[in-house]
Amino acid sequence: MSTASLNVRFEEVTRGIAGITPVERIPMDSPYEISNETYAALRSVLHDVGGQPALPEPYKEKGEEPWEMNTYVTCECLALGKTWNAEMRRRAENDLGATLYFGLPYYARWITVAAKTLIDKGLITPDELSSKIDEVRTRLGGKS
Repeated sequence: MSTASLNVRFEEVTRGIAGITPVERIPMDSPYEISNETYAALRSVLHDVGGQPALPEPYKEKGEEPWEMNTYVTCECLALGKTWNAEMRRRAENDLGATLYFGLPYYARWITVAAKTLIDKGLITPDELSSKIDEVRTRLGGKS
């Protein structure tokens, strides 16, 4: 194949990929100057949810539910077994996206990303996870 035809093919593939990416962007090569809008956009990435404005929440004394403590212990065991570490868990939580991140309670995010990590690493299958969820629901008498 000639260099010209390889370049054409590369450009076709590049356009095809650009057409299915979630967001088109302008590649930046470490500019010396950027606009205030670009600076604000670069500072507000999805993977940095800390420090964003939020409505005030009243402080409520709350003890942990048994499922929350079980989730904590399970996730710590995954770290002990080198399946992940705290930074990987936090990153996976941020990767849930804003809707799930802000829509799930704290430990629900933990258990959600634990299940996803176990499946992604091939340590369990979705069918095995579903079977275990059904087993636990039956054992708890249908309570979720």
